[in-house]
Amino acid sequence: MELNLSGKTAVITGATGDLGRIMAATLARCGANIVIHYNSNEAKAKELQAQIYEHGVQAMIVRADVTSQEQVSAMKTAIDKELGHVDIVVANAVIQYEWTSVLEQPATDYVSQFESCVMQSVYLAKAFIPAMIERGVGRMIGINTECAMQNFPGQSAYTAGKRGMDGVYRVLAKEVGEHQITVNQIAPGWTISDRDRAAGSEENEGYSKNVPLKRRGTDQEIANAVAFLASDLASFITGAYIPVNGGNVMPAI
Repeated sequence: MELNLSGKTAVITGATGDLGRIMAATLARCGANIVIHYNSNEAKAKELQAQIYEHGVQAMIVRADVTSQEQVSAMKTAIDKELGHVDIVVANAVIQYEWTSVLEQPATDYVSQFESCVMQSVYLAKAFIPAMIERGVGRMIGINTECAMQNFPGQSAYTAGKRGMDGVYRVLAKEVGEHQITVNQIAPGWTISDRDRAAGSEENEGYSKNVPLKRRGTDQEIANAVAFLASDLASFITGAYIPVNGGNVMPAI
């Protein structure tokens, strides 16, 4: 049994971010050609492209505002010209903002989370899924969050956006399943990234004590789950919201 993505092309939005970089490198190690999407950090995109090339696959850089349907459509057109059809779409990009209470959170933050969680997913689906339907296969993977189940104080805008995203993915899974297209979500916990490693902040007892596995997960563990869902090994999994957080949240049946 092998996790082999050779000959596949994967688009990863927010690929220059802490988790996105590891997802891109992991899918490349599995043999996939990678589309590195970024919005503002071109230097990091070029650095990642050089790393991807080391795995003997193709790597294309595209810039787009994923909250704009026009720019997502233009991104798709550019990819078609350079790499051909897309097999795997990973919706990872999200707008960052300062968290506070519902009463103090600016209304614009709720709008930005809706646009970057819900509308990004809708625009990506509209751009890439029609061609997947024609081929009778495809993978769409959304990066959600454990916060969508926690609903802790201060999380309202982020949670609202991600719960809206969850609704889109569950409905989409039912709408395109007959075409052998799977639509799933990964829900990371508070994940260790290179930023934590550089700062020496990997450990947080206050968080880890409530996690059944008694630790924070790593960026690589999130990327491993993405690679699995992108592969043929997950061909009969769709409509799933899969926490990758050591059991910190557990969906009920």
